[in-house]
Order: sequence, then structure tokens, then C-alpha cells
Amino acid sequence: MSMATPPPVRIGVVGAGLMGKELAGLVGRWSSLVDPPVTPVLTAVCDTSEPARRWFDRVASVTTSTAEYRELLDGRVDVLYLAVPHHLHEQLYLDVAEAGVDFLGEKPFGIDPAAAGAILDRVSASGVFARCSSEMPFFPGAQRAVRLVRSGALGRLVEARFAFLHSSDLDVHKPSNWKRRTETCGQIGVMGDLGMHVAHVPLRLGWEPTSVFAQLQDLVPTRPDGQGGTVPCDTVDNAVLHCRATADGAEFPLSLHTKRIAPGEMNTWSMQVVGMTGGVEFSTRNPQVLRVMTVVAGDQVWQEVQVGSQSTHPTITGGIFEFGFADALLQMWASYLAERAGGLGDRFGCATPAEALASHRVFDAALVSAAEARAVAPVGEAGPLRRHTPDDVRGVMGRTG
Repeated sequence: MSMATPPPVRIGVVGAGLMGKELAGLVGRWSSLVDPPVTPVLTAVCDTSEPARRWFDRVASVTTSTAEYRELLDGRVDVLYLAVPHHLHEQLYLDVAEAGVDFLGEKPFGIDPAAAGAILDRVSASGVFARCSSEMPFFPGAQRAVRLVRSGALGRLVEARFAFLHSSDLDVHKPSNWKRRTETCGQIGVMGDLGMHVAHVPLRLGWEPTSVFAQLQDLVPTRPDGQGGTVPCDTVDNAVLHCRATADGAEFPLSLHTKRIAPGEMNTWSMQVVGMTGGVEFSTRNPQVLRVMTVVAGDQVWQEVQVGSQSTHPTITGGIFEFGFADALLQMWASYLAERAGGLGDRFGCATPAEALASHRVFDAALVSAAEARAVAPVGEAGPLRRHTPDDVRGVMGRTG
């Protein structure tokens, strides 16, 4: 363990909502990391809502509170966390990159493929260190599963499934918000909200889909507006993507499930990968358990491994204790700041802007697939990046229900 005090990194948050508050919480727990390369200090908050900013009055290190994010581009912070609705991503991310400020941005890194492409181009040109938020793969069980897949122990892949399942919208009386409107959430709907979480690991493993057949559902077309009336909800609630992918030159089926209406689930991320000589399963529903299948003397044997609390970056927490969502956020930020400082090594890193764009290509293909009821190849790197239009979403919703 290093005895020197790690150098400080001044962080500002743009978007003082739920995830901005979570950032404040994890910064307060930073000392639980065994040997971090830097020490984050939350110094600034930006939000158009003064009451939302006022919550950060409890954080003594916050010395700047503003409604204008451009005030934070003058060098007073080293890193910005950008946590705003999807339709605000493009201009905000472009401005931050142009100003030369490093950032961690919320998924999906733009409301459509063209926005994600523009952000990637600006990030590449500016040289800023930018990554996309995706914390769920940092669970210890997920990390051990990734290492097992990379080891080749599973043999030739037979199939893989990744899912993120919410029940947050099961209550049809829940008032609408920005995530239920295409103009603010994007036509990809739930795929923009949850899709990076399920795409992160497959893309990092090199499993970029070559074709997509999508089944999309708009299960609750109207919701209360919170003022006694109702408003349309024209976003995709659930999305199941049946994809073709390739590993070691062999094709296999890859399925990606993102659902806001998944009865029986609360907030479950899971992965399952099965090969000819083994398999692995992990779900945050049972965060202590990693299921591993091996072939022993001709028998297919599933074993349960207790994974404990330790993930990518060691912590002082006892190994026998359980890991949770707040711990995953801490690990994600530790990976972001370690990679930014050049100290990530061979550990699992945050999703890159290029991976965010790759996920957009997959989700865009899903929209076309649902509208035309056929398998669609995601547009390659040389192909055009689409701006979504209202006509696009009407075509998609004509096929869903």
C-alpha cells in the first residue's frame, strides 16, 4: 500500500439529479479503496434547478454552484461528470471536449448515431479523456465471468445472453418524465437508458453484432402528467435484440435484453455465456454467486462460487461481505480515474466513446428491424450516421404494442 497521499482531482457535476448525488456519496467513500492513484474532490455543481443544487450544500468541498455549465469550462475543474437527459448530450459533450476538459458522460452518449459520432470526433480531435458511464459490469461476479470467458475455458461459444431488467414502469399510474418521450430520451427508448450496460461487456470482448433482429414493445402508451391529465409515452419500454456475433472466427447467437417493464424484477443485470467445454452465469439478483459449468468425466457440472466483495480495485471491505450498486459506482469511477492517470493496467475499463457509438449502431439497426420485421446489419464504420426523425419512430411504433 502506498503511504503517499494521492494527488487531488477536482470534479464538477452537471446534472444534480439522482446520479449526481450518487457521485457525492462515492467520493465520500473513496478512502475505502486500498491504493487509488488519485483523490477525487467534488468542487462544483451545475443544474438549472436551484433546489437540486441546494442539496449539494451538505458537501463541504463544493465551492461553485451554478445554472450555467460553461462557467465550469474555465479550468476550475479537472473532470466533469455529465448526467443530463439524452437530448442535451450532444451540445454539452461537444462544448466540454472543445474546452479541453476531461469527462465521464452518461449513456448513451448522444440521442442518436449522428450525435454519438459527432461526440466521438470532437473527443478524438481534442485529446480529452472521455468515457461512458456503465457501472453494472464492475460487480465482482461479472468481472470473474469476463476473465473466465477471456481465458478460453468455455471453448467454442454456443450462445451468450446479456440483460438489464427493471420493473420501474410496471405501475401504469407512475407519472411520465423525460425518459418516456422520444424528443428527450430518443427513439431508442429503453435501449438508450439501459443498453450500454448490456453492450459494454460484449463489445469489450470483441463481439460486435453483424446482424440484429429486434422485438420492441411500447406497453404503456399514455401516462399521468402529474397535473391531473395524461400525456403520450411514445418510447420503447422493452427491447429484445437477437444478434449474430463472432468469436475466434465462429458465429454464435448473442441476445441483448433491456426492459423497463419486467414483472418479477427490481433492477437486475445478468450475463450468461455457454461454450462447448464450459459455461458461466452471473446475476445481480444473487450478487454473491457465480455459476460455473465444467465438463467432468463426460458430465456437465454446474457449480456455485461465492465471489465476495472484491472487484477490479481492491477495497478495505472484508472479502466475505456483499457487493452492491454503490460499490459498482465506486469501482467504475476508480477505473475511470485510474485510466485517466495512466494506472489502469490490465484491469477492466469504462466504456469508451467508440463503444458508445458501436452500441448506437446496434440500437439503430434494432429500430429498422422492428419497423421492417427483418434482420438488419448495423451500419459499418464507413456508413452514414443517422439523425432520427419523427417519421422513424412512427414506423417503429407501428410494429410494436
